[in-house]
Amino acid sequence: MRPNPEESQPALPAGLSPEGAHALYYFMRLTRSLEERLVNLYRQTKVIGGLFRSLGQEADAVGSAFALDRTKGDILAPLIRNLGSMLVQGATPLEVLRQYMAKAESPTRGRELNIHFNDLERGFLGQISHLGDMVPVMAGVTLSFRIRREPRVGMVYVGDGATSTGAFHEGMNFAAVQKLPLVVIVENNGYAYSTPLYRQTAVSALVAKAAGYGVAGVQADGNDVLAVYEVTRAAVERARSGGGVTLVELLTYRRTGHAEHDNQSYVPKEERTRWEANDPLDRYRDRLVANGWATEQQIQALDDRVLEEIATAVATCESEPMPEAESALGGVYANPSRLSPEWYRILDD
Repeated sequence: MRPNPEESQPALPAGLSPEGAHALYYFMRLTRSLEERLVNLYRQTKVIGGLFRSLGQEADAVGSAFALDRTKGDILAPLIRNLGSMLVQGATPLEVLRQYMAKAESPTRGRELNIHFNDLERGFLGQISHLGDMVPVMAGVTLSFRIRREPRVGMVYVGDGATSTGAFHEGMNFAAVQKLPLVVIVENNGYAYSTPLYRQTAVSALVAKAAGYGVAGVQADGNDVLAVYEVTRAAVERARSGGGVTLVELLTYRRTGHAEHDNQSYVPKEERTRWEANDPLDRYRDRLVANGWATEQQIQALDDRVLEEIATAVATCESEPMPEAESALGGVYANPSRLSPEWYRILDD
C-alpha cells in the first residue's frame, strides 16, 4: 500500500494551521524586504533620522507576536528591531514608510520617526527609546487587565543590554509579585550597541535571571521561527490562565550595526559569516518545502506579493507631502484634525 504523502508530513506545532505557517514566512519576508527598501531610501536621504534594522532577527519578532491572540485583545510593546511584531499585529508597510520619511499622513503626522507609533486597537503600544522602560509600562498595562478581569496578555521586548537596567529590574519584580499576565521577550543578539554580552553581565544565560524574580524562564533558538512560536505560545497560555510572568530568552544575532550609520567594526568578520549561514528566513523557507508544508510556487507567490505591496506603498509615500510647519502647533494639548482659524491668527500676529 502506497503511503499517503499528507500522513507522512511532519506535524506543525500545536495551534498553527497551514495558513499560519505560510503567514509566518510572509511576515518575515515582509520585514526583511521592507527594511531593505528602507536602506535604499536612507541612502537617497529620503529617510529622516536613524534606521535600525532587524537583519537576522526577524524570526524573534514574527514568531513571538504570532503567538498572541488579537481577538482577545492581547497587546505588545516592541523595540527598534521588532518591526515584524507590529506587522503581525496589523501595522502596514505604508504606515512604516510614512513614519521613516516623516510624511504629513504618518501616524504621528511627522512628529515622530521610525516605528515610534502605536495603535491600541490593533494591539501595539509605541516604544520609547529608554531601554528597559517598557517593562514597567507593560506591567502597568497588564495590571489593568487583571483589575478589569480581562483575559488579555501583554508582551514586551527587551535586548540583552536592557536586562542590566534598573527599569527592567523594577518592572520584572513588580510583575512577578503581582503575577501579571506578561511575557517578557529577551532578544539576546550578542551586543548592547557595541558592548558584547560578557562585558555587561556575569551570567552566561540571561534566562537564569528569571529565578531571581521567581518567574518561569525558558530559552529557545531565536533563529528558528517555529521554536520561537512554540515557547511563546506556551508562555502566553500560562499568562492567560493565571500563571504569571514568563521570561523568554531568544538566542539570535544582530547582523548589522546598531543602526545604519554603525559599520560594526567592533565585530569579528568570522562571527558575522558564521551567523549568515544561520539565517532565519532561509532556514524556515527550506523547512517549509522539505516538510511539504509549502511548495516552491507558493513561496514564490508570497515573495511576489511582498514585493508588490512594498512597491505600491513606496510609490504612494514618495508622492505625499511633508507636514506644513504650522501643523506643529496643533494637537499639543488636544488632537484636532487640522488647525483652527485661531491658530492662524496667532501666527499672523
